[in-house]
Amino acid sequence: MRKAGRAMMPPLSASAAALGDALLAMGLLSPDLLRIARLEQAKSGLPLEKQLTALGFVTETALCDALSANLGKASVDLAHVMADAAALALLPKEVAQAAQALPLYYDEEKNRMTLAVADSHDLPGQDRIREFLRGRLGATVSLETLLAEASEITAAIDRYYGYALSIDGIVAEIENTGTGMAAANTQEFSQPVVRLIDAILTDAVKEGASDIHFEPEENFLRIRYRQDGILRQIRALHKSCWNAMCVRLKVISGMNIAETRAPQDGRVTFSVSGRPVDFRVSSQPTLHGENMVLRVLDRQKGIVPLAELGLSETAQTLLTRLLARPEGVILITGPTGSGKTTSLYAILNRINSERIHIMTLEDPVEYPLPIVRQTSISDALRMDFANGVRAMLRQDPDVILVGEIRDEDTAIMAFRAAMTGHQVFATLHSNSAVGALPRLMDIGVTPEILAGNLIGVIAQRLLRRLCPHCKRAVVATRAECRLLDWPEEEAAPRIYQPTGCEHCHFTGYRGRLPIMEILRVDGDMDELIARRATTSELLRHARQRGLRTLAEEGVVQVLSGATALVELARVADLSDRM
Repeated sequence: MRKAGRAMMPPLSASAAALGDALLAMGLLSPDLLRIARLEQAKSGLPLEKQLTALGFVTETALCDALSANLGKASVDLAHVMADAAALALLPKEVAQAAQALPLYYDEEKNRMTLAVADSHDLPGQDRIREFLRGRLGATVSLETLLAEASEITAAIDRYYGYALSIDGIVAEIENTGTGMAAANTQEFSQPVVRLIDAILTDAVKEGASDIHFEPEENFLRIRYRQDGILRQIRALHKSCWNAMCVRLKVISGMNIAETRAPQDGRVTFSVSGRPVDFRVSSQPTLHGENMVLRVLDRQKGIVPLAELGLSETAQTLLTRLLARPEGVILITGPTGSGKTTSLYAILNRINSERIHIMTLEDPVEYPLPIVRQTSISDALRMDFANGVRAMLRQDPDVILVGEIRDEDTAIMAFRAAMTGHQVFATLHSNSAVGALPRLMDIGVTPEILAGNLIGVIAQRLLRRLCPHCKRAVVATRAECRLLDWPEEEAAPRIYQPTGCEHCHFTGYRGRLPIMEILRVDGDMDELIARRATTSELLRHARQRGLRTLAEEGVVQVLSGATALVELARVADLSDRM
């Protein structure tokens, strides 16, 4: 008889048992986690593979590989495969979405359709596709299936079938029927307004935007995306649409819809391509109405493996040497939007394991990391950075991340944690790596505390990557050679310039990469800090020990063809080379 309060686990199917065994054998799952997943599966009724990814125990990539090995089926990475237009034309979007399958190729000679599927056991879904194709291709049509990640299939379906076009249709529906104004007057949401907000948020995530700006003007509403650090206007709507849209955004983000004269903050999680994406929402009263900005916190893009950041070999080597020291403070400096959080998360993700205890104190927590204990600071609970570090030191941590060093108390607590044998990561606002040292002294950290407890400082900026589809090679001019510090006796190098195409929205750039100025603090540097050496003396010593400035790191990326010289000049100071 079932005991009260305890879920009975359903009997394992042969495929589920084999999948569990395969994951255990591959070392991707422990017996405890598999048991927890089975208990949760009894409540949710989800297939085992979906339950494992929902709990975050296994990534979709690892699960796809395990399923492929378990079933003896080939898998496909949709990020590196282009679906055939002829195959897409044979299967409508509605049919593909219902079966969660993407048509890849159609072999006319063999009358065979190749599909990417997330679940090879979904025979009803495949039967529906087969029946539909028989009406177009005859009774002899056959299907071949390849395994792919569910989120990749959803994203690919939206990408290939043109999801963004639906925004224009919804806008036309609202403007023609006046539903936006009606909803604003009654504080109720018409279905088109709900769909419009959903479509804009989804489109922003798929376009790789970091922020969405809703900006009311006197006669219209401007909508802009921040992509690769630059704002780009994507829509202009009639102002009558904005009241209903604003109220809808307030409701889903937990704001007070009646308050229009004071700034508010909220947060909402939205499912895009089968994965959760968080949005941090901020409203600000302006002359023409409430301005709203949504920060897009895409966990899939926010947590990037350290090897995929795009650092130069020299920067990777220096960073590895910094991480090798077991105790001390590592600082990352740079302005807002320079990728400090992404780099910190990449570092934590690299060292994260069950053998060490990592704790973070952030404002707020942006991306959840498995195993890591993350805490948001709270003014209501009087939990600031300094008090938070004090509390964390009683939790037996090995590694501590402090979101930002803002004052003397936080700085002293961070260095005290380093003195007691912890590795501490933190961010600080300064213009260069060496400039962080006098900045810390200005805050109140004495040279005696700095010396011996500072591992290193990383100054970071982000450069836009040139679009690989349209970048154009040219021979550097004499003025450009001076900016590149190129020897006059050597032939001018070939560099690349932005052109613009539909792949990059005619900007010439797509994506970003970091450049890092890495200062490694050694024994001699500690002595210079202890005797309060000048900034020029510290910089001279650091250059002798291999420090490359942001400009020098950027030149490496320009010569490699990753970015343009004009983009480097926008981000780094090249005035001393003119």
